[in-house]
Amino acid sequence: MNGSTDRTSHPDRVWSVAEHLDDVLARLCPPAPVTRQLLDAQGCVLAEDLTVPLPLPPFDNSSMDGYAVRAADVAAATEASPATLTVIGDVAAGSGELPTVGPGQAARIMTGAPVPPGADAVVPVEWTDGGTGQGPAATMRAHSAAPQDAGGEVRVHRPAAAGAHIRRAGGDAQAGEPALSAGTVLGPTQLGLLAALGLDTVTVHRRPRVVVLSTGSELVPPGEPLGPGQIHDSNSFQLTAAAREAGALAYRVGVVADDAKALRAALEDQYARADVLVTSGGVSVGAYDVVKETLADLSSDEGRVEFRKLAMQPGKPQGFGLIGPDRIPLLALPGNPVSSYVSFELFVRPVIRTLMRHPEVHRRTARARVTEPLGSSPRGRRQFLRGSYDPVAGTVTPVGGSGSHLIKAMAHADALIVVPEDATEVPADATVEVIPLGHH
Repeated sequence: MNGSTDRTSHPDRVWSVAEHLDDVLARLCPPAPVTRQLLDAQGCVLAEDLTVPLPLPPFDNSSMDGYAVRAADVAAATEASPATLTVIGDVAAGSGELPTVGPGQAARIMTGAPVPPGADAVVPVEWTDGGTGQGPAATMRAHSAAPQDAGGEVRVHRPAAAGAHIRRAGGDAQAGEPALSAGTVLGPTQLGLLAALGLDTVTVHRRPRVVVLSTGSELVPPGEPLGPGQIHDSNSFQLTAAAREAGALAYRVGVVADDAKALRAALEDQYARADVLVTSGGVSVGAYDVVKETLADLSSDEGRVEFRKLAMQPGKPQGFGLIGPDRIPLLALPGNPVSSYVSFELFVRPVIRTLMRHPEVHRRTARARVTEPLGSSPRGRRQFLRGSYDPVAGTVTPVGGSGSHLIKAMAHADALIVVPEDATEVPADATVEVIPLGHH
């Protein structure tokens, strides 16, 4: 859908959820990829296929603290008849020059240290006397406390086959094979791999910057006392946190009063740092719905915001447009907390994921058996109820009622229950569509 003027200019048109979302996503322009330092790329989506530039590990190394030996020298070793070897030195992690292990010899070796030439196996220190001439050792003595253990003799009580306790070069990854593919979300383990490959920067699709504004003269910041007719602002906190959870860099702006000039100034202040603007409140049909009043009257060079009626509950009134000199996407959401959050899930979250080129733009849905009947759903509107979803049992239980102000119920829900437009009630044990609200 292209969102052309002839289709959107009729104020009485009722849009479906899918039509509105398709129109919003079709008008987005994801930014060009950028190069980031590794830690600055966390949470971003990889913009290019990467191959392994060098083998991992780059050299044969020991997986144990012990002794690098020739397997033939310890093949007959037992506790009753240990193999006695001459210790020719230490090989620590990071060692450059390595001693050559000849017949009857061993080199004391640390985990991660390169296997010295001549050796083809590593015997764990617990299989030896640790150079003490006594029984089996539990550990190596510190070099600073017992430097003599880097020489002398060691008694080996158990045999080790060729290749034992050696991590082979390229055993994890061979040079030239794929490392990560474009579209991968970079988390801690992916960044660890890139660092292991020697990369200090990576090309990614950056996380969009989302600025959230709550409007309403009745709103008071948390921590301040309430006056008559006032409530605490919850939307800006809820929506900012939701944007961060979706992958964005999100910023909360303080409450904007129901004043057109103040709202316009607040929005203009954010143009420089916003890739997406999200407002809540002031989009319905009241005399003080200042968001609608302000944004519907933008001049052509300021952009255009359209206010629509959607066939959904909660969240019937929605606004969307591209504003400012850079045509920043603005999504104007309803002010009731549940309406605002449901609208975020359905529309703003996919915007964030599309701009960052995330491989999963939409929440994965499921089918579940509803444990209680669902009544009084309005015909012609898709209803989104709050629910507690049990994926193991395949059931979902309604949480709270359908009221769009029931923020406590929303906090105890982990899913949205979808009641289709043509259903006015759903009996218990019927199968319904569920949108789990997980962290991915």
